[in-house]
Amino acid sequence: MSTNLSGQGQDRPELQKAIEELAESGFAGIQLRVNDEQGEWVGSAGVRELGQSAKPLTNGHFRIGSSTKNFVATSVLMLVAEGRIGLDAPADDYLPEFGLDRRITVRMLLQHTSGIFNHTGELYEDGTIVLGVPWQGKEWVDNRFKTYLPEELVRLSLSKPTRFAPGTGWSYANTNYVLARLVVEKVTGRSFAEELQRLILGPLGMTGTVAPGASPEIPEPHNHGYYRYEDAGQERTVDVTRQNPSWVGAGGDMISTTKDLHTYFSALMGGRLLPAEMLAEMRTPEATIGYGLGVFAQETEGGTVFHHNGATMGSAALMYGTPDGSKTLTAGLTWVDDADLSIAPAFQTAQQRFVDAVFCGKLGR
Repeated sequence: MSTNLSGQGQDRPELQKAIEELAESGFAGIQLRVNDEQGEWVGSAGVRELGQSAKPLTNGHFRIGSSTKNFVATSVLMLVAEGRIGLDAPADDYLPEFGLDRRITVRMLLQHTSGIFNHTGELYEDGTIVLGVPWQGKEWVDNRFKTYLPEELVRLSLSKPTRFAPGTGWSYANTNYVLARLVVEKVTGRSFAEELQRLILGPLGMTGTVAPGASPEIPEPHNHGYYRYEDAGQERTVDVTRQNPSWVGAGGDMISTTKDLHTYFSALMGGRLLPAEMLAEMRTPEATIGYGLGVFAQETEGGTVFHHNGATMGSAALMYGTPDGSKTLTAGLTWVDDADLSIAPAFQTAQQRFVDAVFCGKLGR
């Protein structure tokens, strides 16, 4: 089920074998797109829908989870380049209604160094868990069409103790990006979806990408994602392809396709969206975990690779690229999710397998 769309590439059975093995490891469906010196390769494995035999689409829409953060960061940096946002200005200058700590800058929001409590909950070093917005089990399933306003998510975060003083640590928090997106809307006077269209989607001709806000809809065609949970001692599995993503907001609510993610990430890495100095800011990693401004830098045997993957209930995205954007790997994965996140080991394996195969030349493994 592989197609070569470039005419100059070749059949790549090792990539097809990799996605088929991964589908067997627990994913319902995988769609993979690789663009490199051999051309473009597109393939899929698994099923489009549980209980059906149809193969997954190779360019269907899917929820991209935290890959959303990279789009938000790029939008902010494009507005910095336009002179409308100060990267090192206090976020409070743009959003005075929250009474944010004046030491928190826009840069800290993008780099997860603000210290703000994550509204989707926190796991502390000593094993303590502090819950935020519900996103697991029957409680999430029953409320999966509920709308949360971004302001609600921010106020929930600000009602909890901070993780550390601004700029003194690193902690991944979806709320940082809820705030960053609010900054975009405040300085432009337009919705994020409108700014995304003006800054990125329109110029790049991306027609499969959506910032849905509180809409539970996903454009056709698409593969299906599922959620398994306990209800009164019974295990139930429901189709959660339609879900309201406002609980995570700008931390992970967008929808895209493998083709659009390739178009976007190759343009971003290739310097076609951000001025050189802004791209350099984005790609400069902090020391803790190698996170720049909305992007991870990963050192591999094949050199530095930039990425921001993402996962949400029953759906995930992979988005990788070389520093010049000439080689990208984009993928959409669907599965039966659960409160224990039992897909996590297979998701880790998938990421490593694809990076090894595409960026490190380890095709035979």
